[in-house]
Amino acid sequence: MTHPHRHASHPRIVSRLKRAEGHLRSVSAMIEEGRPCLEVAQQLQAVESAIRNAKQALIHDHMDHCLDAEVDHDRAELKAISRYL
Repeated sequence: MTHPHRHASHPRIVSRLKRAEGHLRSVSAMIEEGRPCLEVAQQLQAVESAIRNAKQALIHDHMDHCLDAEVDHDRAELKAISRYL
């Protein structure tokens, strides 16, 4: 039985987030190693972008799922989740 809040894209999104998590750990190590701030900032930007992309994929998938579903979804929920884009 599938959970109503699980979508086909969720495994891919989890994979993206796990990669971002590993990347973030490596950025922490860069700081501890005393790497140049410019390098650290560039890598933090990449982590931030990866997380933002995962969030957008999750939200778009949820909205598509709600719009395609036979069940009537509350417009307020769609409006609320779209604020996170």
